[in-house]
Amino acid sequence: MKTQEIIEQLPYGQPFLFVDELKSVDEMGTIGSFTFHEGLDFFKGHFKDKAVVPGVILTECCAQIGLVCLGIYLLSPSPNNATDDISVALSSTEMEFYRPVFPGEKVEVRSLKSYFRFNKLKCTVKMYNDNQELVCKGVLAGMLKSYEGE
Repeated sequence: MKTQEIIEQLPYGQPFLFVDELKSVDEMGTIGSFTFHEGLDFFKGHFKDKAVVPGVILTECCAQIGLVCLGIYLLSPSPNNATDDISVALSSTEMEFYRPVFPGEKVEVRSLKSYFRFNKLKCTVKMYNDNQELVCKGVLAGMLKSYEGE
């Protein structure tokens, strides 16, 4: 499955899609990126004098790239075929934040699969800024269901 096909399978749309590029994906993890453009709505009110990306949005970006993109890949019937429909439910998060992300910044998310069984996927994720400084890291888990063939 090609990386662009995985992005197209994501169950998110604008303004809640936080994946610009999926650089790599295999059975062990993903690497992808997103740029937090200045026009995003949450910047209007999340610190009115000095906008910053909320931690919950950083977590969501990590989940979309590191957990959901990997889940779509793992649930695909074969490496060359996408699944028709997928549902995702985030079941747990444990994140630590080290640096702020400001409007216009690009981040890269790297995930590593801890386990995938009984449709539960658990990953460690790390987010870096363009200077390769660690922005946040943590452990994310979610339940995934493919409706292929139902």
